Amino acid sequence: MDEFLKQLVSNAPDALLIADREGIITFWNRGAERIFGHTAAEAVGRSLDLIIPENLRKRHWDGYGEVMAAGKTRYETGLLTSPGIRKDGVRLSLEFSMILLRNELGGMEGCASIMRDVTERWSREKELRERLTACEKNLAGSGGP
Repeated sequence: MDEFLKQLVSNAPDALLIADREGIITFWNRGAERIFGHTAAEAVGRSLDLIIPENLRKRHWDGYGEVMAAGKTRYETGLLTSPGIRKDGVRLSLEFSMILLRNELGGMEGCASIMRDVTERWSREKELRERLTACEKNLAGSGGP
């Protein structure tokens, strides 16, 4: 079973990563390499700032510090959305879940995330919303229903 779990975690198409209490990346799978463009060798040992857009870092670290201190998050059962950034500077739209990691005494050790790039889907949905708005304006202007 351990070998199957290793294969699952290492080869999952979604980004699977682990960060310690200070937000230093300690695990980075192939999915993370594909999505973010950094190899595991480039990412492990570095701050999560590697994938967080600069304008969102303060907010992220404020929240991260609160979660590590309190040992809980209001997002434990939910799917989060957030922008991310690739190695080449391209911004991504991400959906992800967080798993809090604890030691055998229940103390916080860090967190794991499962992330998926939904940039393409968000772009399509934005285009559809814009088209719908334009259609509604046209109908309203033509005296339609």
